[in-house]
Amino acid sequence: MKKPVHNPREVAEIVAIQALSFIAGDPERLGLFLAETGIGPDTLRKSASDPKFLASVLDFVMRDDATVKAFSDAAKLHPTNVAAAHQVLCDPAWERDVP
Repeated sequence: MKKPVHNPREVAEIVAIQALSFIAGDPERLGLFLAETGIGPDTLRKSASDPKFLASVLDFVMRDDATVKAFSDAAKLHPTNVAAAHQVLCDPAWERDVP
């Protein structure tokens, strides 16, 4: 049985990794993402461990309502959860991470 994740940053990273998988599942969307980020397919997997890269994944998803909806539906998440994950990863001093 998996241990539940309660750390907001960890949850946000999980959502971003799900979003990366969603992007990778559509060749057209993946091509656009790779072109915008400037990374190649060979460095995609390595980049997935970088929190700043994960923030850029959610930036890509969040900029278009249709993409947010499609990802939310695919991941079975509410769009506000995607937005919250985006906020956590894009704000390094997110108040709920500070003890």
